[in-house]
Amino acid sequence: MIRSLAVKLTLAFLAVGVSGALLVAFISGQRTRLEFNRFVSQQSGDSVVAVLLLGFYEENEYSWEGIGQWLTNEPSLSFLSRLIVLADSEGRMIYSPGPEQVGLEVDSAGLGGGISVIHDNELVGTAYFRDRIIPEEGLPGFSPESFFLYSVSQATALSAAIAALLALVLGILLSRALTRPLRELTTATEEMAAGQLGQQVEANARDEIGKLATAFNKMSRDLAQASHLRRQMTADIAHDLRTPLTILRGYTEGLSDGSIENGKELYELLHQEVVHIQHLVEDLRTLSLADAGELSLDRRIIDPKALLERAGLAHVVAARQKSISLRVEAPDTLPSVSVDVERMTQVLDNLVTNALQFTSEGEILLEGASIDGSVALRVSDTGTGIQPQEISFIFDRFYKVDRSRHRNGQAQSGLGLAIAKAIVEAHDGVISADSTPGKGTSFTILLPKSSN
Repeated sequence: MIRSLAVKLTLAFLAVGVSGALLVAFISGQRTRLEFNRFVSQQSGDSVVAVLLLGFYEENEYSWEGIGQWLTNEPSLSFLSRLIVLADSEGRMIYSPGPEQVGLEVDSAGLGGGISVIHDNELVGTAYFRDRIIPEEGLPGFSPESFFLYSVSQATALSAAIAALLALVLGILLSRALTRPLRELTTATEEMAAGQLGQQVEANARDEIGKLATAFNKMSRDLAQASHLRRQMTADIAHDLRTPLTILRGYTEGLSDGSIENGKELYELLHQEVVHIQHLVEDLRTLSLADAGELSLDRRIIDPKALLERAGLAHVVAARQKSISLRVEAPDTLPSVSVDVERMTQVLDNLVTNALQFTSEGEILLEGASIDGSVALRVSDTGTGIQPQEISFIFDRFYKVDRSRHRNGQAQSGLGLAIAKAIVEAHDGVISADSTPGKGTSFTILLPKSSN
């Protein structure tokens, strides 16, 4: 299949041009051949008529008297009596199938292109074929040569007109075929401009227009998804803020009217709700900076194994409390990476925290390896796992695999994995997840090796 619009247009123009040229050549050739054969036939016939008339003139003692009776009575020449008009050397008609023309001047009768009868190098008469006489008034008769050229010119003009019509039809068909995807794209774009996101067009072609349609479809899907996520994010933020604000308002109203007595437990509860709001706002700020490409990174060259050990030490007590084994496995020969230590520690802390939350028994393993020029940091657990249909959404903002879970004492915002992805991508890395329901989940971070 042709993949270039330029090649398609070139071939289309070539097809129109070649078809038009072939049509002109065919029609002109056929008509020219026909007229040429007729011309040769007429020329041969003219010579025969001249010889016959000269024979009569010489046998009749150099006189045309009785020519009409001779033509009429001679069986082999009777057809000539209906076809020719004969004029003498002075241009006056001496024989015509129409007796009323006898005696008229040739010029007044509108005759032309006659057959000359020559005797001893002198013109003694001229014969004219009636079918070569143009009957319209004011138009002289054509000679065989001029009639031949006229017929060829007429055939050329006719074939050119037909070729132009064919080119017009082919042009219309080709232009409709080429512009149909553009019309669909225009309609879809106008509908998107009116607010109807998610429009799709056919993208069957492999040329530039097909690539444009494919890119448009992807852009349309992304815009629709982004619009959906924006609305969902707004709703989730409102939901996450409503709960602590409602709690704070209830207690502050109770304190203000004296219906609730203040105390240490109450202040701790209020503090936790304020911390939760603060964490949510800070997480949203981090995401907004990442989206704008303004997330500041204080990069340092560090051993990846040190990052893993730091994350493991931070959660070893929590793992022991749940009777879960927490191990770090990484070779000492791992290439160094250039990262913001605090940001990358935040990512690993989030992954280990999630693993602890969804693992009731077994182990959590923090691994490091070198893979194809990159350094892989992996956090694996033996927890409940994630359903396959949810894997592609776990890095979306506010997406919750376990929709029944509630906020815990750590005041999590629900944006942890989205922030982890943003931080990893800011380091020119990639984060992915692999999970088997009932067996556990594994998160893998690929970071480029340090050039130093």
